[in-house]
Amino acid sequence: MIKTVELVKVFRTDEVETTALNKVSLEVKKGEFVAIMGPSGCGKSTLLNILGLLDNPSDGQYFFNATEVAKYKEKQRTNLRKSNIGFVFQSFNLIDELTVFENVELPLLYQNVPSSERKKKVEAVLERMKISHRRNHFPQQLSGGQQQRVAIARSVVANPKLILADEPTGNLDSTNGEEVMNLLSELNNEGTTIVMVTHSPTDAEKAHRIIQLFDGHIVTENIKKSI
Repeated sequence: MIKTVELVKVFRTDEVETTALNKVSLEVKKGEFVAIMGPSGCGKSTLLNILGLLDNPSDGQYFFNATEVAKYKEKQRTNLRKSNIGFVFQSFNLIDELTVFENVELPLLYQNVPSSERKKKVEAVLERMKISHRRNHFPQQLSGGQQQRVAIARSVVANPKLILADEPTGNLDSTNGEEVMNLLSELNNEGTTIVMVTHSPTDAEKAHRIIQLFDGHIVTENIKKSI
């Protein structure tokens, strides 16, 4: 599903040039659950942003479903992203002014899904995430664990092929964190490909494979279990 060949990402200012990724080559197969680990500043989130088509690399190749997308313009990236990729963030990234239902509905609005179909899809995923009873509440009325459930519901409501999770349990206590990881594992067991950035060895144990980044390089890969 995903293949990168010697990805490079350089950030430049007038005075400083920083290499965030230095010739990163990796492959993620359909149905895999991959964890990316490493110290702060090693390039984990930069890599995730490129995989999620939120940014382009400075050099190298990126193949998504065998199509080279590294040089895509913003409109091309947006079109590919909205129908293929779901995101789960540490800070939830819910919109405070929208209800739980409306937050989850957003990806379907971007895809111009008809109203009646949107309602069915949102209700089904809220039920699955055990958050239906909060459908008319606003994010600030929810606990952290509930907010992350809503964020996961939003990420999967359009049935994406790939979920990218950036520290999905980082703002949660251990109980809620375990619940979130169990939800991601369940989605993966049903066929969704997941790439997760994490500092947590416990969370990483849920993955099939652990990739260690250091100073923008892949330094080790540890295969945990077969798919």
